[in-house]
Amino acid sequence: PEGVGNNAQSPLDRMTNAKRIIIAACGTSAHSGLIAKYAMESLAELPVEVEYASEFRYRRPLIFPEDVVIAISQSGETADTLEAIRIAKESQALTIGIVNVVGSSIARHTDAGVYLHAGPEIGVASTKAFTGQVMAVLLVALQLAIQRNTISQEQLDSYCDALDGIPDRIEQWLEPLDKQTKFIAKYFRLASNALFCGCGVMFPVALEGALKLKEISYIHAEGFSAAEVKHGPQTLIRNFIPVVCIAMKSDPAYQAVKEHVSEFREKDAAVIVLTDEGNDDFKGVASFVIHCPASKLE
Repeated sequence: PEGVGNNAQSPLDRMTNAKRIIIAACGTSAHSGLIAKYAMESLAELPVEVEYASEFRYRRPLIFPEDVVIAISQSGETADTLEAIRIAKESQALTIGIVNVVGSSIARHTDAGVYLHAGPEIGVASTKAFTGQVMAVLLVALQLAIQRNTISQEQLDSYCDALDGIPDRIEQWLEPLDKQTKFIAKYFRLASNALFCGCGVMFPVALEGALKLKEISYIHAEGFSAAEVKHGPQTLIRNFIPVVCIAMKSDPAYQAVKEHVSEFREKDAAVIVLTDEGNDDFKGVASFVIHCPASKLE
């Protein structure tokens, strides 16, 4: 606990009573930070800002002692994110680290934090770490929500049960998914560009999908919000270009995404839709439909 006597507060208490949370991260970690923003604002009703640490360090951010700065990093050694922590400490804000590598610089320099324990990331694409980061920020959001009395114990138990079942669902999904993605990959093997889109919490997932394609295949890919398609991205959609649309029924903008998928097909784009298990809304519309097992439709 920080402070003296009756004024002592744990990092969790300070987070619970914070006026604002700022998440500083780079690349994949910034995308998990965007998911954290959606989760913390919707569950814990806390205002959250997400900053690229590389931009954050080169301007004059307004940080107050009542703020909390969360640094997310796989390695825990990201130079820009470390600098963001230093700036936050100068303003006496609470600093929290979410890292994978035990004993890393970010873990040592923050006031408190969470270890992912996802194991070493061998490949260039930080896939395990991203999954671990998303799970970690969801757990933090849920803890803050129960502390702030914005969800009930029954709701918390429901969310925790859903999270607990995710590993088994993914394991059952991997074999059919592997066959389907190999078939789709052969179809698009000559593509030189790809687009990814999603709304709400699926927007950062679309950004992450585009980043992964760039990192692994060296193919130009761009992620954008499906709600923004009419403000520029639609000019890029043409014959054969692969467009990956994440369209979950729990998305408030689901109907709008459905309309966009139809428009993409009218432009002869090759549309790949990732949607809920058992959802046949895109049958005969999308070129390919990947059904994702749902854990909790909220």
